[in-house]
Amino acid sequence: MSTQLQSLPLGTEDIIRFSADRNEPEWFTDIRLRGLELAEELPLPRPEKTRIDDWNFTNFNYKPEGNPVSLIHDLPAHIRRLIGEEKAENVLVHHNGQAVYSSLAKDLKDKGVIFTDLATAIKEHGDLVRQYYLKTTTIDKHRLTALHAALVNGGSFLYIPKNVVVENPVQAVYFQDAPSSGLVAHTIVVAETGSAVTYVENYLSDESVGDGAANLVSEVTVGENARVSFGAVDHFSAGVVTYVSRQANVKKDGSLQWALGQINDGNTVSENATNLEGDGASADTKVVSIGSGTQKQNFDNYIRHVGRATVSRLFVRGVQKDESNSIFNARTKIERGASRADGEQTQRVLMLSEKARGDANPILLIDEYDVIAGHAASVGRVDPEQLYYLMSRGIKKETAEKLIVEGFLEPVVDLLPIEGVKRQLAELIERKVG
Repeated sequence: MSTQLQSLPLGTEDIIRFSADRNEPEWFTDIRLRGLELAEELPLPRPEKTRIDDWNFTNFNYKPEGNPVSLIHDLPAHIRRLIGEEKAENVLVHHNGQAVYSSLAKDLKDKGVIFTDLATAIKEHGDLVRQYYLKTTTIDKHRLTALHAALVNGGSFLYIPKNVVVENPVQAVYFQDAPSSGLVAHTIVVAETGSAVTYVENYLSDESVGDGAANLVSEVTVGENARVSFGAVDHFSAGVVTYVSRQANVKKDGSLQWALGQINDGNTVSENATNLEGDGASADTKVVSIGSGTQKQNFDNYIRHVGRATVSRLFVRGVQKDESNSIFNARTKIERGASRADGEQTQRVLMLSEKARGDANPILLIDEYDVIAGHAASVGRVDPEQLYYLMSRGIKKETAEKLIVEGFLEPVVDLLPIEGVKRQLAELIERKVG
């Protein structure tokens, strides 16, 4: 067994016992055991220019306990503010991996919409979960995906039936405050043919966690002529090492929009991949991140064109300050047969200090002739002309720089449909930049 797994506080018997305590079906237990087996064999991922061998992916408490509440007013004040308690519905709140509050509008239930925590979904909708669990990704990619399958201790399941349009956003919130806790959360979002939904997830942890870990996987299936908007704000505290993988498959004439705010304070590896499988499928990905302190981050955004007349837009903006170091990889792959595909990507990185570093790496892989593809990437400092203009209006240099950075990241902030979440991201950006 490798060094990374020697500190893992469980083995085969522990996995079997943990699964039994949660009343999980045999098929799910088998996946857990297969994940543990693979984790002993597979290497860690090898993100470009980022050494992660000594990061803490395994030394954490995988069984922290949450505190269920029956009324929204019993949730912590910062969570109530985030979800907007006055008109909060279609909300699922997780505390230390455990679902503690749930709300879904009656009319959506009557239409067959399912929105619940993963543990409940496995018990009550097992066949449906099995149909979509680990289908847009696999557990044998590397050690972190295998560990995820073995140690899942939380997650959400959202299912939208055929031709059902969900008008109001659906929101999941995860917050951690148990010392040395680990969140291994698996999210499944399924939009069947002709349906539409906006889903937003939030991850946040308190400084009381100290050294912990987060291993997150989200799977999105967009059916034919379906529309999904997926927003997320990640904000784990400095001691939490984060691996996050968001994967999607889009079928014929389906559309997917990603709006991702990755504002962690700790070291992070992020993988975001979209497979445009069907003809006419489209994806619009917008991502912002801020690196600060001595933080190390690696972001890989990947879009694969398989169907004909598919369209993708990839827009990444990053800010680096202090001594932080981040890698931004953008890959657009157009497969043979994906004629009339259109893939464009843009990456821009702002540097706010001499010792910070950000690398933007645009990559186009094209195996078809009749396509449109392009990329643009830039790494630089705040525009001195913009800075001079603001300062000439009596604004102090520090304030002017902050305003420029906030405007630089605004395109993603504005996409988030929930006011509490939009406000949260704006406040996190202001705190990290300021």
